[in-house]
Amino acid sequence: MGPADMLRHTFLHIPGVGERTEARLWRAGVRSWDDVPILVPRARVPESLAGRIEREILRSEDALRRGRHGYFAANLPPREHWRALREFGDSVAYLDIETTGLSFGRDAVTVVGVFDGRRERSFVKGENLDRLPAALEGAKVLVTFNGSLFDVPFLRRAFPRMRLDQIHVDLRFALRRLGYRGGLKAIERRLGIERSEETEGLSGMDAVRLWRTHEGGDPAARELLLQYNMEDVVNLQTLADLAYTELRGRCLHEGFVTAAELEGSRGSTAVDGPRDASLRSS
Repeated sequence: MGPADMLRHTFLHIPGVGERTEARLWRAGVRSWDDVPILVPRARVPESLAGRIEREILRSEDALRRGRHGYFAANLPPREHWRALREFGDSVAYLDIETTGLSFGRDAVTVVGVFDGRRERSFVKGENLDRLPAALEGAKVLVTFNGSLFDVPFLRRAFPRMRLDQIHVDLRFALRRLGYRGGLKAIERRLGIERSEETEGLSGMDAVRLWRTHEGGDPAARELLLQYNMEDVVNLQTLADLAYTELRGRCLHEGFVTAAELEGSRGSTAVDGPRDASLRSS
């Protein structure tokens, strides 16, 4: 099967199907939605569960055909949202924010960078930040790094009415399953992803400083901040492609492995980095 088929191999979004049941289906030869007709004779699952799987796969096919991302966002476990990345990849928003600090209650969003694979857009506090909700209106997949703990909570507070119901691929956790731990910059260095000379060595706290310098009247600080932020955003595409390809390959390798087996496959070689919201500035 082609590299864009992972969602069609997935049964975890069906009520009553966990990692062990999905692995049992795979090993019995029920490896994709197309194999569901052989479900009962091959997988030996209870008739009630078999009926539920058959009904839900019909719904899944319809949702995928109609581009109804909300069905998968609501039913697929968040840690498995990466599986839908390719199927909805034509409506993706790679996103990263900058703020005045790390406190949700006290600090504010200053810059939001958005990249859809073609167009780079920056939204800046006091200039055009209010246009962000409209820019994300058509996005079906949101890709961030640590966004579930940092970017999204900040955005929900800043824009209470903004639609944030996308399939959310948080690369911090997807990459951790492959043994890549630590902050975004540390992972980039490990993978040989280079930054521009202007932004090399800058961190999230430097972004806070640059915003303050910009507010003080230095236009060069604003331009450097936007460049730094956009490099964060664009590099997410490279990391997402890597995470999807490696996770898919490990899931489909040698008759499939369970998510738990995948989790431990490289854990012994990984080195833990920070575990809180400040990790985004590393």
